[in-house]
Amino acid sequence: MTRFDLHTVETAPEGAKAQLAAVTKAWGFTPKLHAILAESPAALIGYDTLFGLVAQSTLTPVESQVAYQVVNVFHGCEYCTMGHTYLSRAAGMDEATVAALRAGELPSDPRLAALARFTREVVEARGHAGDAAVDAFLAAGFTRANVLEVVTVIATKTISNYTNHLTHTPKEGFMSDPSLAWTADATRIAAE
Repeated sequence: MTRFDLHTVETAPEGAKAQLAAVTKAWGFTPKLHAILAESPAALIGYDTLFGLVAQSTLTPVESQVAYQVVNVFHGCEYCTMGHTYLSRAAGMDEATVAALRAGELPSDPRLAALARFTREVVEARGHAGDAAVDAFLAAGFTRANVLEVVTVIATKTISNYTNHLTHTPKEGFMSDPSLAWTADATRIAAE
């Protein structure tokens, strides 16, 4: 198995040093995903830029986390599902919604369920979800901007989920918290 380096600001390629330093400052530590992505300055900058843009979107922090978790669970990404469980709680997501998403189920809240369903349909269909899916999402109170923001979430998580699968990103220390544990065997969101 090919091993990927966990870069530091000192060991990262020149084009990744400033971005990795900014990430480390923002998070208070260097996430191992970012340390691996630093091998390619384009990958690190691309991922971190998209992640930052989602935070600036019109989706609320809880809505963003719903969409992130749908993609993480769909892709079976243990690292990101655990990380976004932590971030979902920090955003104020209720435990029932956290548990539903981790189990691959729709949240009980109708708006969040519509978001989870639409995100799942888009990622499953690789973008070919169709007009009926878009219309149902809009009818649930979301906007055309939200349609595109869901696509941005999917792009962001595809970078991190695929990177974690290919590089076997080690878990973060905080992921030893038993309440964050999750395995790829968990059920994916069931089609209705």
